[in-house]
Amino acid sequence: MKRHFYISDDLDELEDVEVELEERGISKPHIHVLSLDDCAVAEHGRLQEVEAVLRTNVVSGTKMGAMIGVCSAFTVLFIGYVSGWAQGIIWLPFVFLSIITLGFCTWEGGFIGIQKKNKRFAHFDETLKNGQHVFLVDIEPEREQLLTQIMSVHPALKFAGEGPSVPHWYIRLQEILQRFFRFNP
Repeated sequence: MKRHFYISDDLDELEDVEVELEERGISKPHIHVLSLDDCAVAEHGRLQEVEAVLRTNVVSGTKMGAMIGVCSAFTVLFIGYVSGWAQGIIWLPFVFLSIITLGFCTWEGGFIGIQKKNKRFAHFDETLKNGQHVFLVDIEPEREQLLTQIMSVHPALKFAGEGPSVPHWYIRLQEILQRFFRFNP
């Protein structure tokens, strides 16, 4: 799956494009808008903005912190074993310390990541500061022709490139959750 980026300064047109895409079978989790004007995007009820968590590096920061935490936890347990301090019931403080170390490093990694912008969107900083909006469409290769047809009818949307998409399973999970909450309030 690929992610296509388009730039526009007209949220009404982006909403029209989203409606056309949905009418042609591209589900809502495939379509997002990245903007600094969250209030304006919220006023256009059909538009789905990029989640705040995905605008930052919190996910990759948390992963990195967890990896460091696992290494640190094993180090604590290893030191307890090699030093001979942990014998019998005395292992308990080392186990607790390793769990606390893992949790702290994971939390700290997420905390550092949430303070940084997502590197996938960094090249749109100037565009967003100029009051424009970035329209993101995650689409399977066999449906790209459909996207090209729809976008050709909207010349005001400027193509801004392609990039890696979120995993296919993540979009499927969002579709399942939307169906579930639509039918089970």
